[in-house]
Amino acid sequence: MLTYKDSGVDIDAGNRLVKRIADRCAATHRPEVLTGLGGFGGLFQLDLSRFNNPVLVSGTDGVGTKLLLARALQQHASIGIDLVAMCVNDIVVSGAEPLFFLDYFATGVLDEAQAASVIEGIATGCEQAGCALIGGETAEMPGVYAAGDYDLAGFSVGCVDRDKLVDGSRVRVGDTLVGIRSSGPHSNGYSLIRAVVEQSGQALDTLIDGHSLADALMAPTRIYVKPLLALCAALDVHAIAHITGGGLTENIPRVLPAGTAVDIDYASWSRPAIFDWLAQHGDIAEAEMRRTFNCGIGMVIAMPPQQVDDALALLHEHGEQAVPIGTIVADGSA
Repeated sequence: MLTYKDSGVDIDAGNRLVKRIADRCAATHRPEVLTGLGGFGGLFQLDLSRFNNPVLVSGTDGVGTKLLLARALQQHASIGIDLVAMCVNDIVVSGAEPLFFLDYFATGVLDEAQAASVIEGIATGCEQAGCALIGGETAEMPGVYAAGDYDLAGFSVGCVDRDKLVDGSRVRVGDTLVGIRSSGPHSNGYSLIRAVVEQSGQALDTLIDGHSLADALMAPTRIYVKPLLALCAALDVHAIAHITGGGLTENIPRVLPAGTAVDIDYASWSRPAIFDWLAQHGDIAEAEMRRTFNCGIGMVIAMPPQQVDDALALLHEHGEQAVPIGTIVADGSA
């Protein structure tokens, strides 16, 4: 007589995991959350007193093949932070406050400790972003995933008043581009990164600028939500671009109106050493670096030049390193 557990799915392990993570998820609670874990859907009551004309902004993403490094290094908590970052950073570029987050964790055989570590990281990311972890799904799928393998997806919803929406429509020629520094490659380009590591033959404990190669590659994606919301509240932000896959070359144009382009001074900031290591050991052309990696800049803000000094000071107060990296120009003049 076969049981579900005999076929590879352990319902009891899933139930134990929910109990194990309940307190950590509760720590991300916001007043608008109406339910705890375990329901069929997470309930969130939008506080309409905070928004005159609310626009909901949604985002979903994963962490790509950085997962393979996380599994190899057994660094599961940091990958949870990455998952949240990739979603909420996309939401905040519209000026929206991320309100809640859900995750999808799929695996071949549920390892409770491994899954709990991932969700611990997700909860940490939610705290950094100020959003509530209101639910998720753990799917045990033997035959689809091998034992020890898992995959992740994240989903987040935010809100912004329509008249405060940052949509790039107010970008003007002459605006300054302010770049906020990244912690490293974040969660993009890891198929190329893994190929470079393999080609280099160097061990993951190789030191690069005082840090191991493993630590440089696994540094969690920075979550820019709180400093960017403060910036939008205090100053005239015309556009924000999250620098993900496609790098600086392809992400900034996504938020620009027709007839405008960017002139970036790539010498205006020093790249984290990991990028020079990748370029050297992978023999990667500079153009390929710029369209694959963030090259040390995780967010780019377009704003009036007379407000740049105030923006740099505010971002510094929030623990961010920022620097002017270029200007908005007429299309065709860059």
